[in-house]
Amino acid sequence: MINSPDIPLLKVKALSRYYGHVQAVNNLNFTAQRGQILGFLGVNGAGKSTTMQMLTGTLAPSAGSIQIGGYDLIEQPLQAKQLIGYLPENPPLYKDMRVSEFLHFCAQLRHVPTAQRTQAIQTALIDCGLLTVKNHVIAHLSKGYQQRVGIAQAILHNPALIVLDEPTVGLDPIQIQEIRNLIRQLGEKHCVILSTHILSEVQALCSHVQIIHQGKLILTETIEGLLARIQTHYLQVGLRNPPTLMVLEKLTGVKHVEMIDTQHFKIYYDMESNPAESLVIQAVAKGWSLFELIPEKQTLEQVFIHLTRGQDGQTKPQAEQAY
Repeated sequence: MINSPDIPLLKVKALSRYYGHVQAVNNLNFTAQRGQILGFLGVNGAGKSTTMQMLTGTLAPSAGSIQIGGYDLIEQPLQAKQLIGYLPENPPLYKDMRVSEFLHFCAQLRHVPTAQRTQAIQTALIDCGLLTVKNHVIAHLSKGYQQRVGIAQAILHNPALIVLDEPTVGLDPIQIQEIRNLIRQLGEKHCVILSTHILSEVQALCSHVQIIHQGKLILTETIEGLLARIQTHYLQVGLRNPPTLMVLEKLTGVKHVEMIDTQHFKIYYDMESNPAESLVIQAVAKGWSLFELIPEKQTLEQVFIHLTRGQDGQTKPQAEQAY
């Protein structure tokens, strides 16, 4: 395994996948490194599930390559998969087993050496907060604890790359917070890829974010860069005697003006040059009768909708099947 900080832990190059004539994933290229939590976002049918399956080796790509720790997932599957921990959307649990019994079984499947097995199980139990329920039958646990068991089996062999597909779906608010705290801790030692449609989860957890739409990556950004996109960037203005749009657009820093109605406008501007002061001065000098000036913030949801919106204003998944 390659441990150099200069070499990505995960390297995806020209990755594509077809289902018949439908291209579910189209030429993806990205990298990820240990210590990152990468949020993978997309609407239903965008290609998230197909990508997760290819990254974990459960689905072969139609084209392209995946390298994990320097091992090619197609050419060296045993070495590459040993570095992967995977939690599908529906955790693969044998619910008639006790927690410790199930983890012992998973350790055998993962070829954890016998001498290290007890310690590996104990570490997973501690990390996932399962010590108090280790002798409980899995079927008797709450959904939140079952999700913890699913994560425990994914990290049991101390993988470098952990892939979590919708890990908080169906949980109550307290359980969601507990799982998020666990994911945050995992991100300190591992590379975590988090596939989700919950935008607040990405904002709360991730260091990097990618948005996939119609099989293509349309955004690859650090969370700091993404947050910069959702800072105040337009003013909602009310003018009883407004000038023409052309006059408003000539104010310093204004990029574009959108009319809401005859007296209300959205004034978009460059982040470095807020036109609020200039607008007030002009409104007083020229009798525009300014009665409303509200700085508006673009939300993460608005950024997501803007990036995934089709030309007709609607998101357009490739097919009804959830790729």
